Amino acid sequence: MEVPHLSWNEIIYEDPEGGKIVIWPHLPCIRMPSNLRYRNWNGLALLYSSDDIMLSKEEEKEEIKSPGMNVQAVIASGSMMSMMLKDIQNLEVDGPRIPDPEPMRLMMHAKNSENKSVYSIIPTIEDEEWADWEGRWAHNQAKVMNLLSTLTRSRRYSKNRIKAASRVQKAENINSELGAAAASCASWWMESQRGIPREMMEERDIRFASRVRGALADLRNRRVDDSDSSDLVLLVPVHQAHLVQFANAIKKCETIEKIEME
Repeated sequence: MEVPHLSWNEIIYEDPEGGKIVIWPHLPCIRMPSNLRYRNWNGLALLYSSDDIMLSKEEEKEEIKSPGMNVQAVIASGSMMSMMLKDIQNLEVDGPRIPDPEPMRLMMHAKNSENKSVYSIIPTIEDEEWADWEGRWAHNQAKVMNLLSTLTRSRRYSKNRIKAASRVQKAENINSELGAAAASCASWWMESQRGIPREMMEERDIRFASRVRGALADLRNRRVDDSDSSDLVLLVPVHQAHLVQFANAIKKCETIEKIEME
């Protein structure tokens, strides 16, 4: 997988049916600085399943009872994410945190605001098409070459982190600490996508894009006044390393999958 360009700027898609899709980049497990947040939106589409949303809420309750417990549990697991979390711990950024703080912050804002809908974009396991995709994903992960590749993942992670550092967009409000965090998060993202064939990635992202457009369609249908729907904004937070890839899927997507708010 190529090292992605790591931009801090949102990408805006003008839906031909009306309204805007704002794809906003954030870093996983880090609370983003206030000046990087996107503020004016009507609906929220998360690259979560409904089960993921419930799990995040439970993790948030656990975090309130025992601050840092979730992060320590992941670090102790020795998983790929543990390497990213250890990197973040050594940087002067607001993190690491589990559950992912930006989706949680936005969900809380939607809950406390009027007329802000929340949509889960990842289908449930009951969805046959999605279950088939996940089955093929699991098959690829289990292949011998992918199993053997885990033996060198620490070295690969370090190399990709160095490469990613040169791909971080320079911006006035971005310091070296946040830039280093972006490189670590990108390296983790690349490793998490390893073993997924490109055509399967595109298939997944196009499905998600279709559901995002469906969320915007539902948002339009829920509008109770007679004003122009062109000013409706659906916010889609995505991991920074996924930004360009997902934005391209939105641009290519020609279908609208009907979904409803949580």
